[in-house]
Amino acid sequence: MVKDELIQEIQRKHANIAVIGLGYVGLPLAITFANAGFNVTGIDPNEEKVEMINRSESYISDITNAQLRKHIDAGRLRATSDYAVLNDIDAVSICVPTPLRKTGDPDMSFIAMASEDIAPYLHRSMVIVLESSTYPGTTREFVLPKLTAHTDLQVGEDFFLAFSPERVDPGRKDYTTYNTPKVLGGITPDCTEVARAWYEQALETVVTVSTAEVAEMAKLLENTFRMINISMVNELAQMCDRLNVDVWEVIDAAATKPFGFMKFTPGPGLGGHCIPIDPLYLSWKMKTLNYTARFIELASEINTSMPRYVVSRIQDALNRYKKPLNGSKVLILGVAYKPNINDMRESPALDIIHLLQEKGAIVTYHDPYVPEIDHENIHMSSEKDLHASLEDADLVAIITDHQKYDYNMIGEKSSLIFDARNAMKDVPKSSLKVIKL
Repeated sequence: MVKDELIQEIQRKHANIAVIGLGYVGLPLAITFANAGFNVTGIDPNEEKVEMINRSESYISDITNAQLRKHIDAGRLRATSDYAVLNDIDAVSICVPTPLRKTGDPDMSFIAMASEDIAPYLHRSMVIVLESSTYPGTTREFVLPKLTAHTDLQVGEDFFLAFSPERVDPGRKDYTTYNTPKVLGGITPDCTEVARAWYEQALETVVTVSTAEVAEMAKLLENTFRMINISMVNELAQMCDRLNVDVWEVIDAAATKPFGFMKFTPGPGLGGHCIPIDPLYLSWKMKTLNYTARFIELASEINTSMPRYVVSRIQDALNRYKKPLNGSKVLILGVAYKPNINDMRESPALDIIHLLQEKGAIVTYHDPYVPEIDHENIHMSSEKDLHASLEDADLVAIITDHQKYDYNMIGEKSSLIFDARNAMKDVPKSSLKVIKL
């Protein structure tokens, strides 16, 4: 049987692996497969990325040059933009982006291109796993027809197709691609069995579910859960401001309860590649079924309004000290979407900078991980002299609380601070002027 032969090739580590899309998900996955002893080919249309990988130069913070060099030199890893290599590939992971369009519907173009590029090279005894976050039904209703449009090969018999959602959290050291449990569901039970046999060779824990749709929905539940809870504490922060109550103290007090409570903290808005986007895939899908995902829609509304709320609080803070926002110098500290990484995808800092500029503020920024911003109409470089920039600013806004920052020094050098992350909580107060979210 095709299934049994392919599983044997995989278990012997004789199977050739391809990872399509060499970004924050794909490159760590390729390294993980290479660590397990497979020969891995990374495929990406970006020639610059391909050349960097083949030179053992990493552009992903979680992957070092040494990790790349180890496998490049051993011949276990290489990169290319040529899909023809799939003729000799036994197992393929698709790790391409799935952004949202401006209209709020999923941009499936990257998954479509990857599926259509695989199709001419689809052959018997091949397993394909989609990892890109998407709406339930994508693997069966969208990817499968594109793969089989010009072939008589049968899924579950001649080739195998499954979905396994990525669970990458950039910057984490405790949970990596290797030891984060991997959910996996196939189009057929045999698809699940083959995909599991493959992933089990490289990952610590593989959790199988009955269908690809269950795996797709599980990913959306994970991130919708976080999105909704974050929106709740973001609204709580606005309530506490009106009640003149410290929201951070409230949350810490509630977190002492050993059961029935999970701590979430407010912030200037949602960022990253999953939480602001994934739940909206589900909301969009449900609209096609004449159902309104009310929790998701409301949570998205609250979270996307946070940058504007932050700017209003900054304006109020300056007014308190008889300074107008128009013409004031505002220094943004941290523009990455989360601490200690250089990833700016969907970062709320971008909206905050834009809104401040619209209101006439003179905006600069500092981020030890992000030397430049080149996003739509924002073109800026990180300030070189942090000390001088702090002293020069009318207000310092802490948007991303990187651990590299010396918050005691920031307190000493700044005349006024708006703290969106409670980063100044351990700094002696004395005469410090800090306004918290």
